[in-house]
Amino acid sequence: MRTAPNNIDDYIAGFPEDVQAILQKVRATIRKAAPDAEEKISYQIPTFALKGNLVHFGAFKKHISFFPASSGIQKFKKDLAVYEGSKCTVRFPLDEPIPFALISKITKFRVKENLARAKAKGGS
Repeated sequence: MRTAPNNIDDYIAGFPEDVQAILQKVRATIRKAAPDAEEKISYQIPTFALKGNLVHFGAFKKHISFFPASSGIQKFKKDLAVYEGSKCTVRFPLDEPIPFALISKITKFRVKENLARAKAKGGS
């Protein structure tokens, strides 16, 4: 069993080099789509937060999971239909190309959603 990571670098370092490369690209894709988001570890996985949790991601034995909240899954349901997943999660198999452009689109959607929610609540 792995120890809980302190930050995203620690998390990524715990995987084989080929998986580390994918995780770094997922991280960079999210960072570019949400440049103002804060990186943290939440639920023991990499998380980006902006006015609340934005997206999470993580590596597993045979896939990368991406957690864009149920709204992100619902909004991109057609694009995500070819992947396994659930109400709040999509799994991208490690033996197939990772859809980085789709991760970017979903992250940008979640940024707009979180900012709109914060504004509606009276936040800046």
